[in-house]
Amino acid sequence: MVPPVSPGPPSRGKHASIVDVAALAGVSISTVSRVLGERARVHSATRQRVLEAIQALKYVALPHASVLASGRTRTVGIITPSMTGWYFGNVIGGAWEVLHSSGYDLQLHNLARPEARDRFFDRMSIVRRVDAVISVGLPDDQELVTALRTLGLPLVVLGARAPGLTSVAIDDVKAARSAVRYLIHQGHRRIAMLSDRDDGTGWTTATRARRQGYREALAELADGRDPDHDVVESEPGYDAGVRAATALMTRPDRPSAIFAEYDELALGALRALHLLDVAVPGQVSVIGLDDHTMAGAVDLTTVARPVHEEGALAGRLVLDLLADRSREPVDVTVPTRLIIRGSTNSHQQDAEPSGTQSLITFDR
Repeated sequence: MVPPVSPGPPSRGKHASIVDVAALAGVSISTVSRVLGERARVHSATRQRVLEAIQALKYVALPHASVLASGRTRTVGIITPSMTGWYFGNVIGGAWEVLHSSGYDLQLHNLARPEARDRFFDRMSIVRRVDAVISVGLPDDQELVTALRTLGLPLVVLGARAPGLTSVAIDDVKAARSAVRYLIHQGHRRIAMLSDRDDGTGWTTATRARRQGYREALAELADGRDPDHDVVESEPGYDAGVRAATALMTRPDRPSAIFAEYDELALGALRALHLLDVAVPGQVSVIGLDDHTMAGAVDLTTVARPVHEEGALAGRLVLDLLADRSREPVDVTVPTRLIIRGSTNSHQQDAEPSGTQSLITFDR
């Protein structure tokens, strides 16, 4: 549960923000975002409190006075390491819906390769063409992070955190730790991890954080085993997951369970295990993270996150910053939940039947 924020009421002359609405309603910022999005399910009493707070504060996403300010391009820049991955497509889509409905266009910048990042930040041409920036993740380079900070534009970081910047992200360490703790609870002791490479050239800190959560959970077993021995690094994506899981299962000491850093790797692992005629979950259990659109179709146990809503919330925070650039940065942690399906089982009597969906918290 995300604790409600508690800033004071907006100062005279300042427009109310989503943070102010959350404080008055006594809910989290992400709950306000879900109410504004209308499609997400929110308890009726909670929704009513939020709507009353919106009315009391006269909250609107972007006041007309700000919209008509001179010099605006009516465009928000999004910088991202990928435009094709499931996560990136969904968070960008969520941001687009909110911003487009307020009359803004998006300008996408794909900075997947280090050389593309260098060229982009050397020119800094984005400053003249957009009113604000959403960074999907953060480059694993402090000079580039500093360059982002000095853009002189309203900036929201999505899927990562940096002190002093407005951000929207899950707790990646906690999410990964919950997944691995669940496998341990099921009786597994040899748990491998499929992960993107962590070689210092990446764009997002999620890989490092999820690997930390994996290590922390395994450390509780206190069996003296080096957790990095069972980490298999690969390129991103489904095909990489197939190759990584295939390599893992050729080891003489193959695991009884696999934790994939994200669901696309997990989906690849399931395909590899099928091709190798390895029974899931009879011989190997698999768990992912994200709740990909296909996760339910293949009965994948995963740690779910509201990806589309994260993007929408980032869009609303951008609008708040455009309305009032003097706002203090906010750091929003979006909740996750464990969804148990048929790709995991237990060596104990309380195993979940295949196909069931249960919401269980193993990390408080």
